[in-house]
Amino acid sequence: MIHHYKNVSPAIHPTAFIANDAVVIGDVEIGEESSIWFKTVIRGDVAPTKIGKRVSIQDLSMLHQSPNNTLIVEDDVTVGHQVTLHSAIVRKKALIGMGSIILDGAEIGEHAFIGAGSLVPPGKKIPPHTLAMGRPAKVVRELTEDDYKEMERVRISYVEKGQYYKHHTNLGIEN
Repeated sequence: MIHHYKNVSPAIHPTAFIANDAVVIGDVEIGEESSIWFKTVIRGDVAPTKIGKRVSIQDLSMLHQSPNNTLIVEDDVTVGHQVTLHSAIVRKKALIGMGSIILDGAEIGEHAFIGAGSLVPPGKKIPPHTLAMGRPAKVVRELTEDDYKEMERVRISYVEKGQYYKHHTNLGIEN
């Protein structure tokens, strides 16, 4: 379901896949070939949410903001199942593992990997090209070529799946 909030409607690129039971409200931008999966909620009713190109926001995730604190998800990001993103910045090609929580003012560096179930506290900066995990998340190591290959495989598979669902099923919202 796509809804306006105070006369502001989501801006969704025509190539994006939005699952028919996802909820996208208000001041939300979603870029080309991005995918918003089943039972995900993106509320742009406090501040803007900007989602780049080829981003996957997987099932049961929740995206929201605090006043005057935009949520930004740059291009080619993978957000795993049941992730909460709240007024944070996720830089290009990062991967946020399943069940993680990224809070206000946190910044996930380009090509960083947040391990499943992690909590990135308010204001925490995770450097580019690192694996961080835990509650609270701490950097545990630099990423390897194998990590980058796996992150790319997952990203590409979700772009392809999103496009398949958009063009070959009735499980998406027409936008």
